[in-house]
Amino acid sequence: MTDARTKLIELISSDAVFHGDFTLTSGKKATYYVDLRKVSLDHRAAPLIGQVMLDLIAEIPDVAAVGGMTMGADPVASAILHQGVARGLAYDAFVVRKEPKDHGRGRQVEGPELAGKRVIVLEDTSTTGGSPLKAIEALRKVGAEIAAVAVVVDRDTGAREIIEAEGVPYFYAIGLDDLGLRDA
Repeated sequence: MTDARTKLIELISSDAVFHGDFTLTSGKKATYYVDLRKVSLDHRAAPLIGQVMLDLIAEIPDVAAVGGMTMGADPVASAILHQGVARGLAYDAFVVRKEPKDHGRGRQVEGPELAGKRVIVLEDTSTTGGSPLKAIEALRKVGAEIAAVAVVVDRDTGAREIIEAEGVPYFYAIGLDDLGLRDA
C-alpha cells in the first residue's frame, strides 16, 4: 500500500464516514454513509486522491481524458489532472451534465472534444453504478471510447457487476475492508 493511499484511507475514515441510518441515491438503506466530497474538496486529500487514482489507472493504455457525472466525479477528475501534470502525464478532464444544456451549444459533455478518444469514467463513491452508466451513455453519443470506470471508494453493492456487464472494466482504489466497514 502506498503512503498516499494509507493517508487517504485515514482521512476518509476520520472525515468522510458517517454512521447512522441513511437512504442512498439508489433508495437503498445503509448504516453508514461515505461522503467523499468531505475529502475530495479538502486541500489535504485532493492531492492524495489524484496520486492514488493515477496509480490505479496507470496501466490503462492511451487514455486522453478522465471525468464523469457532475458533481461527484468533478473533484476527482481535477485531482487526477493536476497530479498527472506533476508526473509529466497529459490527462484532460471532462464533465458530464445530467441533461444537455438547453442553451448555447446544448452540450451534455463539457471539456475537450472526445470523439475517437479513450476516456476513463470516474466516480467518487459507487453503489449501483447508475451514474457511471449515465456518463457512459452520454460519452458514447459524442464518440468517446470508454476504456474503464475508476472509482475512489466502492461500496461493494453491485456497481462493479453492472458496469462489467456493459463490457466496461471496473477499477476501484479503496474498498469497505480498507475503511473497516465490511460488517457495518
